[in-house]
Amino acid sequence: MDTRALVRPACGSAVSLEAVYAAAVSHRFDALGADGVPRRLGIMGGTFDPIHIGHLACAEMARDACSLDAVVFTVAANPSLKQHRSIVDVHERIAMCSLAVADNRRFDVSAIEAARPGITYTSDTMRLVRHQFPDTVELFFIMGADSLRTLPHWHEANALKDMLRFICVSRPGRFDEGTLLHRCREQGFKIDQVSAPLLDVSSSEIRKRARAGRAIRYLVPHAVCSYIEEKHLYSAKG
Repeated sequence: MDTRALVRPACGSAVSLEAVYAAAVSHRFDALGADGVPRRLGIMGGTFDPIHIGHLACAEMARDACSLDAVVFTVAANPSLKQHRSIVDVHERIAMCSLAVADNRRFDVSAIEAARPGITYTSDTMRLVRHQFPDTVELFFIMGADSLRTLPHWHEANALKDMLRFICVSRPGRFDEGTLLHRCREQGFKIDQVSAPLLDVSSSEIRKRARAGRAIRYLVPHAVCSYIEEKHLYSAKG
């Protein structure tokens, strides 16, 4: 894939992937906090295979509830928890994320993990992010409630406690969430809880529908839908 290409969302504006790859963290927000004013930066990590409306809604709910100045989507190159299955090339996933966030001035996508060899760990990524921004920028890691089960066992979990706060985006129907949240907080994790609407959308379901030739429109942003169809990313032809 030519990372210098222009990805054009439906609104007609252009997003340069060259700028995405050239940025230290985010081409929109690398200068965040440079003026000395306290800022809040949200990081939403994931495989995004593909990114869908549920990801975007959770990020927006977290941004609004916790007064985040910006949210950056960090696309995992070789995630430790996805070693059991094949994933679409990281450059394709970065392109899809760039399309998805192009019309939101508070969102951006980061290629910070794309060039890193080996398995991707959140702790390594967050060290790089922390190094880029001054101490006046407070870091928040946005995650789903399902991650509460595994959070204490994440690679270098203790280091993460010192680097950032977590935002747990919860959805209706999780009866064990309060218990899991309490346990994580007892272990020293700083976690803010945010409620989000129930959007029963998953990347696995989107991949399944695309493979079967079924509609995925409105499950992903229009520009992402067009990109998937054009590239045949999840079809037998792809």
